Amino acid sequence: MEIEQKLKTLQIYYAAALADSTIRYGRAGILDEVITAKRIEQMKSGATLAQKFGITEPKEAFLQTQDIYGCANWVCDDIQDGFTARCTDCMLCSISKQMGEFSPCQLHCLSPIEAMIKGIVLEAEVTILKTLWDDDMCLVTVNIY
Repeated sequence: MEIEQKLKTLQIYYAAALADSTIRYGRAGILDEVITAKRIEQMKSGATLAQKFGITEPKEAFLQTQDIYGCANWVCDDIQDGFTARCTDCMLCSISKQMGEFSPCQLHCLSPIEAMIKGIVLEAEVTILKTLWDDDMCLVTVNIY
């Protein structure tokens, strides 16, 4: 098996494992508690995580995670005072929808990305306008003043 195929197989397996954990937390009735606790941890370690990923610019938080995990198809567009990031296809969200009724978006994707952005630019304002879980795309604005 060539390296690209091995990588894609690992990416699929990883997305399925994240979807499974989300469902298990949801069925145990602790998903909201886990999301809150993980968000606090992620925000504290955002700068370290960004450094480990080689992220030095806020847009890279979307694009680097896309390259590494092969999960979402983020596209970033400049706006005044920042940029928007949109995604119309996400393997994690698709697998999660097939497996159950609990959204993985905040826990496994959006909070870690926000943490890395704020780890680089503390005053950045990240606003999640919609997610693929509930809508036709994920749409996030990042304002950097």
